[in-house]
Amino acid sequence: MNILITGASGFIGSFLCEEALNRNMEVWAGMRAHSSKKYLQDNRLHFVTLDMTNTETLNSQLSDFKTKKGKWDVIIHAGGATKCLHSKDFYKNNLECTRNLVETLIQLDMIPKQFIYISSLSVQGPCREEMVSKHEINVPEGISIDKNFIDTYTIKESVYEPILSSDTPQPNTAYGESKVLSEKYLSESGINYTIFRPTGVYGPREKDYFLMAKSIKQHFDSAVGFKPQEITFIYVRDLVNAILSAIGKDVNGKTYNVSDGYVYNSRAFSDLLQREMGVKRVIHITFPLWFLKIVCNISEAISHVTGKMSALNSDKYNILKQRNWQCDITPLQKDLGFTPKWNLERGVAEAVEWYKKEGWI
Repeated sequence: MNILITGASGFIGSFLCEEALNRNMEVWAGMRAHSSKKYLQDNRLHFVTLDMTNTETLNSQLSDFKTKKGKWDVIIHAGGATKCLHSKDFYKNNLECTRNLVETLIQLDMIPKQFIYISSLSVQGPCREEMVSKHEINVPEGISIDKNFIDTYTIKESVYEPILSSDTPQPNTAYGESKVLSEKYLSESGINYTIFRPTGVYGPREKDYFLMAKSIKQHFDSAVGFKPQEITFIYVRDLVNAILSAIGKDVNGKTYNVSDGYVYNSRAFSDLLQREMGVKRVIHITFPLWFLKIVCNISEAISHVTGKMSALNSDKYNILKQRNWQCDITPLQKDLGFTPKWNLERGVAEAVEWYKKEGWI
């Protein structure tokens, strides 16, 4: 099996390369010319430089590869941008690069048997946010049940309905909209494609959720909004297993939401970080949404002046204010036999162990 993984130097991409090698695939790591190879040290890896921002350069790069090696059986497109200083850059890095890659592959007769696209649950935006009567959350079949874990960290009775992959996307961020447009392009391209929409992805090497660990280490934790919030997560190794399980399956044109099957309360992640890091006392403060909006607006304005990206901006505000992150994973289980192995308790423990080993904390 000959496979190309774009965005190979990134968080998810590096884990995809690692697991694909473990499954005895011939793996090509697609990267920009100056991307880091820090987490791509396995000598079985092959590398290919791809500049998807420039169609002429990309055509030359792919033509050269075709002449020497042929084409790939499978392409997993994990490349793109999750943070940009200017909104237009999301469309450049996510939509335009995806379109440039696919159109060049078509021109060169290099379309693979499967093209797998890594999107995001963020494409759905504030979907199913209307509160309904309290109802029990059913943990999907096949997921191990730990009563103490469920009682402590998960929500057992929900006031929202889970987001379905068939729901009409209503993105409220530039990032989410750029991903939706990429999905729409793929659906009209005529190639065999499969889309994965993971919820919040965490684990070793990931830096955004790590900021919460740094905050907990400093004895401080913050939340926003007083309306009930129901959160979901997926550990990076579970996500990678879900993606790779699609290879060779008849899943053309399908879109899958991905989570670990549980729905968590708003303190679950920070409480587990506190426990695993052995932090005795943490001050927990919940800020109103209006306060967060002011802070995000000011932070974004400063970023545009300094040219430096900030963790807080208008997109981040819309993400943090969203109350419902539940998503239905039963199609993923039915079609691909996916059973998550890392609930939040196990995943946070492994992530913190890695932070310590690498000297991050």
